[in-house]
Amino acid sequence: MKPFTFKTLPNLLFEAGASRKVAGLLKDYKAARVLLVTDKGVREAGLTRNAETSIAEAGIALTVFDGVVADPPWHVIEVAAELCRARGCDVVLSIGGGSALDTAKLVAYLAKNPHRVDDLCDVDLAGERLPLLLVPTTAGTGSEVTPIAIVTTPTREKLAVISTRLIPDWAILDPELTLGLPPQVTAAAGIDAMVHAIEAYTNKIKKNPISDQLALKALALLSANLRQVCTNGSNLEARSEMLLGSTLAGMAFANSPVAAVHALAYPIGAIFHVPHGLSNALVLPYVLEFNRPAAEALYAELADVIQPGYRRQCDAADAAAFIAEIKAICRDCEVPGSLSAVGIGEGDLSKLAEDAMKQTRLLVNNPRELDYDQARAIYASALAGRGPPAGE
Repeated sequence: MKPFTFKTLPNLLFEAGASRKVAGLLKDYKAARVLLVTDKGVREAGLTRNAETSIAEAGIALTVFDGVVADPPWHVIEVAAELCRARGCDVVLSIGGGSALDTAKLVAYLAKNPHRVDDLCDVDLAGERLPLLLVPTTAGTGSEVTPIAIVTTPTREKLAVISTRLIPDWAILDPELTLGLPPQVTAAAGIDAMVHAIEAYTNKIKKNPISDQLALKALALLSANLRQVCTNGSNLEARSEMLLGSTLAGMAFANSPVAAVHALAYPIGAIFHVPHGLSNALVLPYVLEFNRPAAEALYAELADVIQPGYRRQCDAADAAAFIAEIKAICRDCEVPGSLSAVGIGEGDLSKLAEDAMKQTRLLVNNPRELDYDQARAIYASALAGRGPPAGE
């Protein structure tokens, strides 16, 4: 067996209503002043209310930073970190989507290490951070269990800060917080989580048996419940299984990283401000088709995972069935059928391909090598909303 390493967080709480127990967890850190990192939409929707109430009742001082925006730019993170230092906060709590959780990870580190965000990219972090508790409100990013924080540069590129110091002390999974997600957000987040599982399972370099098992279980949970939560968002059991699936996929890709789907999705989000999950969903079928010559056997192994009862035939047929079912899930969950639906045109494809090729840390994981012309061809197919890309 090939040597591998696997790292994950020390503590996880999964329970409907778990956000009410935040104050009890904070007491374990003798917290006196807590910074809550979130965004205005999450707070206005009442998703932080239970945690805020429990913190107030425990007599813990609370400072709220609700200025998080999607794909957080450097300056927003630095403003939050300065607030944390100025208020003397001794614990960082985040409730929100991936952008809020990623912001909180960096704030917890920057509060103890007064660097600039751009000093942190492409380096292994040294130094301590504040205790960090993360509460996701979507079933998609898996950020609550990963050592990764994605930031947007002033030139609109997405960069990653990657370090085990960003792995939180607690992931608090409260499926009740996901009940109010609208169908389009639910679909994009769920497909994002499925991509995490698929790309972890097919990683060319760091594929390992623990990530494999997590990815398989995640993909089974996500594919079995995504259609249900898109049509009946009040189904708490289905929401619970989606949230667990998302977290398991996060654990998987934290140790067997994602690849070309994410590499091609990042420029879509950075340039056109398309939500990350939707960016992934828009290119997913076309990257799968491109990768099929190199990943056919692995895709075949996933056919009956996402279609219980499917009868395996041969690798070629099974891989085709797997990709067809992914396309059906996207269609049934009403993912837009082409890049044009989010305002992308033919004249944008070259820039997208150029920026995608900068994502070398992701592309190296892809089961099939990808060059600029092939990336552009994938975007062209996604723009047209038709069959496999050129370059087969």
